[in-house]
Amino acid sequence: MIDIQKAGLWKRVAAWMLDVIMILILATGSGLALSNLMKYDQYVDRMNEAYERYEKEYGVDFDMTREEYEALTPEKRAAYESASKAVSEDPQMIADYNMVVHQTLIMVSVGILFSVLILEFVVPILFGNGQTLGKKAFGIGLMRNDCVKVNRMQLFVRSLLGKYTIEIMFPIYVLLLSFLGVMGLTGTLVVAALFLVEAILLIASKNHSQIHDYLAGTVVVDITSQKIFESAEARTEYTKRIHADMVSRKGY
Repeated sequence: MIDIQKAGLWKRVAAWMLDVIMILILATGSGLALSNLMKYDQYVDRMNEAYERYEKEYGVDFDMTREEYEALTPEKRAAYESASKAVSEDPQMIADYNMVVHQTLIMVSVGILFSVLILEFVVPILFGNGQTLGKKAFGIGLMRNDCVKVNRMQLFVRSLLGKYTIEIMFPIYVLLLSFLGVMGLTGTLVVAALFLVEAILLIASKNHSQIHDYLAGTVVVDITSQKIFESAEARTEYTKRIHADMVSRKGY
């Protein structure tokens, strides 16, 4: 039996934090590049100009709190409602708003996808043993549950299905739907439950594995003390040698 030298919890947390920072930096850069290509600012500027035009026309301020709205006189409140109705019925305003929403989703989705592909899939292939920049810095890495070197398919499942789809984009879209009033409190509770499950798995599971590790069949280990085999055959040969050595020693 080959012992699994699990990576320390605090090393994993520190490596995760560094990886998150790098993902955010790369995703932000990718998002900015996409915004220039899609002319995102053009739609935002046109929306802001429309808001300013209706504010001047009706003598209202759209940037007010609920308390400020409640304090308005009946005349001011009626003007505010008329201005809001005019905005909601403006075809150009509706088109610009839809473009801003759609392009925002594209920038977030594609930006994070690109950063996860680079930092969680390509970099670990280059470094070997599934090491991201954070894992490399703190001396931890990945292997299969049977102590064999992780392969590209497992890295792909771990990074794209586990991390990107389930652990990043699913919460983002659910929270967005909650913000837009589609899911309400239910969406927030769903995301909170997902984070709670992740925390419990990290702390209480045998190998401190999270959802992405269970999907890919991987475990995070201390790279300096863990023996990782190139293949299942190499692991079997090693086990046979160890067993044969133990038998020979008993003979003495």
